Amino acid sequence: MKILAIGDIVGTQTVEYLKEKLWKLRDSLAVDLVVANGENATDIHGLSSADAQRILDAGVDVITLGNHAYGRRDLCAMLSDSEAIIRPANYPTLAPGGGYTFCRVGGWKLLVVNVMGTALMESLACPFATVDRILEREEGNYDFALMDIHAEATSEKLALARWFDGRIHVMFGTHTHVQTADEQVLPRGSGYITDLGMTGPKNGIIGADADSVIEKFRTKMPTRFRAAEGEIEGQGALYDLDTSKKMVISVKRIKF
Repeated sequence: MKILAIGDIVGTQTVEYLKEKLWKLRDSLAVDLVVANGENATDIHGLSSADAQRILDAGVDVITLGNHAYGRRDLCAMLSDSEAIIRPANYPTLAPGGGYTFCRVGGWKLLVVNVMGTALMESLACPFATVDRILEREEGNYDFALMDIHAEATSEKLALARWFDGRIHVMFGTHTHVQTADEQVLPRGSGYITDLGMTGPKNGIIGADADSVIEKFRTKMPTRFRAAEGEIEGQGALYDLDTSKKMVISVKRIKF
């Protein structure tokens, strides 16, 4: 089973880029499932229901979110109704949507979990305990598991990956928009990378217009970030999961 995980989608122009590129990429890599973080796809601060549907139509099977999950309130109804979009599971239970979903890949059933870190981010429920409860609740209801760890601290991402090594087969970090060079198969057979990177404009600062980011740092004044313009690049990681051995046999960084 080959799973492609795509780093944070930034800007509506990048959604158009995915529509042009992703189906061809799926075919060339023989990908069975695509998961992408979409929380910055609409004007950087959230995801609209219209852009969510465009991302799904472009070839993404499951969209994960993060700290901008509720940046566009029109997504809330879709979060509650669609099994193809999930928000971090450690948000309060009253928050719209769910933190995990299931999807079929061939004859296999895959559990997809989204969780958010708490170091240097919002004070949500403990991500370790939250995911432990999900795995306990759904024990026997899936064949393989995948998790998007949306977090600021690299140490927290790797700590979560080490804790769930062997229990969640495919794990990756999102949020920092910079692709890390630590793709690896962990000791108990789980595939991991600390950050998938970003799918968005190359000429800005983590996808945002450079001038607006520089202004924020120089003046400390409230500044509305906007997506950068220019060339777009896709980033992510390709996981090769051996279903007979129930372990990942390779993780490769991808740029497209």
